[in-house]
Amino acid sequence: MASQRRDQERRDRERWKRMKACDSQRACSALESGSSLPPSTASGRLSGDRRLLRAAPLIAGLAVAAAALASRYSIQAWHAYKARPIVPRMRKFYEGGFQPAMTRREAGLILGVRENVHPEKVKEAHKKVMVANHPDAGGSHYLASKINEAKDVLLGKTKGGGSVF
Repeated sequence: MASQRRDQERRDRERWKRMKACDSQRACSALESGSSLPPSTASGRLSGDRRLLRAAPLIAGLAVAAAALASRYSIQAWHAYKARPIVPRMRKFYEGGFQPAMTRREAGLILGVRENVHPEKVKEAHKKVMVANHPDAGGSHYLASKINEAKDVLLGKTKGGGSVF
C-alpha cells in the first residue's frame, strides 16, 4: 500500500515537471516544492478560484450591457414624457355652449357637481361659481343668469320659463 502511494506521488511529480505552463500560483508553488497536487487540479481541471477569475470579465461585461440598456430605456422614457401633450388635470367648470332648455346634466356641469347631489352642496357650488362670475365683479350678466338657472334646476325651483336671455 505504501509503495503504491510512493509510485503515484513520483508519477505526479514527473508529470508536473513536464508541464510547460502553470494553471495557477498554487500549481507553480507545488511544482517547485515537489509535492503532489489535489486530484481536481492535477487532472487539468481549474480550481474554483481560477474559474471565478476567468468568469469575472464576462460578469463585468454583462453588468455594463445591462446598465447601457437600462440607461437607453430611461432616456427613451424621458423623451416620451417630455413630448407628451400638456393636458389639464381637472376642469373646474363647464366649458361649452348652452342648450335651449337647461337639463339637470347641464346644470350639474355648470356648477361642477353631480346631478343627484344634496341641496347644501348645490348651494356651496353656486356660491363658489358666482363669486368668480358675478356681474358686480366684472362677470357677465348672461353667465350669472345661467348659473342661477342651474342652481334652480338642481334644487327643483324651476318655473318652466328657462333663461331670460
